Amino acid sequence: MIENAVLYVSVDQGFWPLTAAVVVTLLAGFVKGAVGFAMPLIMISAFSAFLPPEVALAGLILPTLVTNLSQAFRQGFGPAKTTAWQFRRFLIGTVVFIAIAAQFFDHIPRVAYLLLLGVPVTAFAALQLAGVPLALRLEHRSRAEWGLGVIGGLYGGVSGIWGPPLLVYLLSINASKLDAVRAQGVVFLIGAVALLAAHLGTGLANAHTMAFSAALIVPAQLGMVLGYRLQDRLPQARFRRWTQALLVVTGLNLIVQALVA
Repeated sequence: MIENAVLYVSVDQGFWPLTAAVVVTLLAGFVKGAVGFAMPLIMISAFSAFLPPEVALAGLILPTLVTNLSQAFRQGFGPAKTTAWQFRRFLIGTVVFIAIAAQFFDHIPRVAYLLLLGVPVTAFAALQLAGVPLALRLEHRSRAEWGLGVIGGLYGGVSGIWGPPLLVYLLSINASKLDAVRAQGVVFLIGAVALLAAHLGTGLANAHTMAFSAALIVPAQLGMVLGYRLQDRLPQARFRRWTQALLVVTGLNLIVQALVA
């Protein structure tokens, strides 16, 4: 099924789907370079308009892996290692439940997980933009990390998207721009490795789909490099507002996808 879908995209439809995928990936890479996240959200949202669901999900796997490697280690190995330990609870929850949820990729209604992710993410980010304080209590941070890591893993396994729960947590603890971007890179990198491993097992990641995914690595990384230049010039307050606004947009996009599915 997946192999046939790839052949359909690459041969029967000509090169326009691949061209469109490259453009989308370049844009997604730029946004990720600027604010640290949203690449899978942008890619899966746009890809779903012209690619089969299996190919759309498979296509984002390698660009996500490579760009997160760049983001996680941008300040060096030491800071990345420290961040991995700091967010170990979130990481464990994410990795374990990506592996579990990936097994049910074909059995979970698309509408259900889009709404269950889009509605709370949109509400949280919109309230933050409106100035409503929603910070987590410090004594609840450990519990919040476990819970949001599990939620991220459940969504990640079936959709390739596990960033919004982490963003909710980082906004809640008021993480600095540098810490937030590095934390996203580390968590997303380990999650991307888990996603690839899980779908190597399900068969979604195979020679055909990974060839398509590999073709998107260069535009993804090029977009990242351009986005880094903007990120370095963004003051902390503006970075936080852009993150909140982008979360609202992506959350609304997920809701719209669910309603038209």
